[in-house]
Formats: sequence, C-alpha cells, structure tokens
Amino acid sequence: MIRTYGEKNIPLIECINPKYKRYRVRWDMQPYSNEEMDDGVSFMEAKFGHRPTMAEIKDIILSWMNEQIDERIISGFTWNGMQVWLSSENQFNYKAAYDIAVQTEGANLPIVFKFGTNEHPVYHEFSTVDELTDFYIKAMTHINAQLLAGWKEKDSYDWSDYENYLKQTI
Repeated sequence: MIRTYGEKNIPLIECINPKYKRYRVRWDMQPYSNEEMDDGVSFMEAKFGHRPTMAEIKDIILSWMNEQIDERIISGFTWNGMQVWLSSENQFNYKAAYDIAVQTEGANLPIVFKFGTNEHPVYHEFSTVDELTDFYIKAMTHINAQLLAGWKEKDSYDWSDYENYLKQTI
C-alpha cells in the first residue's frame, strides 16, 4: 500500500485491467493541490491481482487504521512540554517503575527517563511518587484517548461504496 495522488472524483475501488484482473482499492482521501493539480486528493492505495473480497478490503483498511492509531499513541504524547515516545517497551518500563514506586512508597526513586527525540534528548529525573503518578496517569490517558478515537473511526467507517461495487457483476 502506498500514498498517492489523483483527481478529486477518483473511485474508491476500480478495476484497472480486466484482462489480468488488476484492481486498486483506495481510502483516506485528503484534499491536495499543487502547481499541476488544483483540485486533487491524496489517498492510500492497495493493488490486488484479483477482484478483492469485502473481507480483504476491510482487512487492509483496518490494518492501516491500526497503524495510524499506533503511531498516534507512540509519538503523539507530550508531558510537561517534553515529547514522550510511548513504544511498547517504554510503556512497560514506565508501568514497572510506577508500580514499584507505588508499592514501595518511592524506594526506587529517583529514576531517570529519556524523553524528547534522538536528536534532542531530554533526561528527566522523577524524585517523588506524586510526580511519577502524574506522568503515568497522563500517559495512560493519552493511550486510552487514542484507542477510543481509533475505535470510533473504525466503527463509523463507511464501507458502502466498496460493498456496492462488489455487488456489481463483471
């Protein structure tokens, strides 16, 4: 799957070569314009070497949506003005440090985490359970908000153009 560009009214699903049964499925239409195209769109596109089924279409689009949700979770959180990378490994490390701090009334503190980016790292020392709690709760709130928004987006996706196309006989 790739992001590409086309005219505003490009179909979401299209047979581009009937002889060889080549199809393109498109989604995430976004307004786009440049010197060559005043009223176009950018979109994601997947190519199929057969007429795709509705299950295949849903699978590729929902997989892409899941990737977008993961990206927002991982790179979309800031705490006290610092960008925080919430990879699965980091989430585990933050939870472990938080759990131990709460269970031991801060015996594992101070603890230092690296925030920011690789180009501009920021090292922050947590010295109190309250400060670590504030960080951890806000990180979890961010993750839950991204998951909820993603679920709503997936649940409200309009599949009707794909379904209508697939009902047609070729």
